Amino acid sequence: MSIRTDILAAQMAALGLGDKPQSLINGALVDGAGNPVTLIDPYTEQPLTSYADAGAEVAMAACIAAQDAQPRWAALSGAARGQVMQNIARTIIDHAEPLATIEALVAGKPIRDCRIEVAKVAEMFAYYGGWADKIHGEVIPVPSGHLNYTKREPLGVVFQITPWNAPIFTAGWQIAPAIATGNGVVIKPSELTPVTTVALVHLAEHAGLPSGLVNVLCGLGPTAGQAAIEHRAVRKVIFVGSPETGRVVATAAAKALKPAVLELGGKSANIVFDDANLKHACLGAQAAIFSGAGQSCVAGSRLLAHRSVHAELIDMLACGMNDIRLGDPLDDATEVGPISNARQFAHVGDMVARAKSDGAQVLSRETKPETGFFVPPTVLNGLLNTDHAAQTEIFGPVVAAIPFDTEEEAIALANATEFGLAGAVWTNDVGRAHRVADRVRAGTFWINSYKAIHVSSPFGGSLNSGFGRSSGTDALMEYTSAKSVWLDSAVTPRIAFGYVS
Repeated sequence: MSIRTDILAAQMAALGLGDKPQSLINGALVDGAGNPVTLIDPYTEQPLTSYADAGAEVAMAACIAAQDAQPRWAALSGAARGQVMQNIARTIIDHAEPLATIEALVAGKPIRDCRIEVAKVAEMFAYYGGWADKIHGEVIPVPSGHLNYTKREPLGVVFQITPWNAPIFTAGWQIAPAIATGNGVVIKPSELTPVTTVALVHLAEHAGLPSGLVNVLCGLGPTAGQAAIEHRAVRKVIFVGSPETGRVVATAAAKALKPAVLELGGKSANIVFDDANLKHACLGAQAAIFSGAGQSCVAGSRLLAHRSVHAELIDMLACGMNDIRLGDPLDDATEVGPISNARQFAHVGDMVARAKSDGAQVLSRETKPETGFFVPPTVLNGLLNTDHAAQTEIFGPVVAAIPFDTEEEAIALANATEFGLAGAVWTNDVGRAHRVADRVRAGTFWINSYKAIHVSSPFGGSLNSGFGRSSGTDALMEYTSAKSVWLDSAVTPRIAFGYVS
């Protein structure tokens, strides 16, 4: 047993978990009965721990538990639900360090980033806790003698699937609005990073969340995930991950006649004009693609720079790469950790190799740690926007740098992908900033900034970036349905055949 395995076990014990990942069903930690799943430390490339796939039987138990608990939770006043959620937020803050340490170990994210993300998760529960008693419909002035009003009602039980790149962040991102609106939840984190999601829900139950309202499946998509999608209790499916897996999930949901929200990938354009502050733009470009080792759906993976400043900006970016601190995710000084898993590490390497064969000039950081799934910060210069590395999500610290000559060309290049998730523009021309923001196809767009995200603002994309919205008040709509109620106030009710006038 390694020191890092001991650290993981100690942090899990501090949160009241067992010595290995287990599903959390109806308030109890439950072993799976399926094939073993081994978690690999992305920094040492050595096993951390292992567990058994939850499988279909545990998934069915999770759906039943959520179905049983949901009506009682929905029957509470919004204020009562909100108070529980505020308690959850405080409990998360009280346990921030073990949560952040586990996230750093299992996902390979720098602990400085993990601490920030844990704090954001607490904020998510506080934010939606504040909304719990403010979800209401409206009165509609229909052209008849009726009083017509609408109500927003919970869906019932929702099934959420979250990814390995930001496990605890995306768990909070989805669970908080779902329970604020009165729903029960079955959530399946990535089989590679399940621990912090179990810990989060376990802490939430200690803070007053009813047992069984939120259930966590530690397991695989084709077994536990498929069984949950098919279960009759589930009313909606929410998936965060790759477009390839998103198609599989959406197809399975459609076959079960269930709606889905898909939050998928991106190939976002970070556009720099010749009048921009290049120092600020360079720092923004670094944050856009190198933070989190580039493992972000909104990463600025295409850097579009005006031809007159292209070479200077690339030189600045390449020089700055050597100052970025790569290392142990548990080290407070580390700014960029390893790629989260071996499969993704191989994919990023293959993408860089293909870009080089396509004619790209590969500018890369000079050194990297000797062990771990590390990809050094890399710039691919000299590619066309139609080349594979400029069109395909790499999901690593690798940016394709492409010059442009005019505003029209920049917008056309930005939109010339199958994605529509995010983008940014750097310019001191206010009119241009708004023109570009208006015309680039993106669910989130930044001006002289990048990666500014908050729970109060809607998030989502179009095309291969998915559909539906997470966060903000838009998420409240995704987790509720509208009921229209008609009351005839006439002394002698008029019975109409359909449409009223």
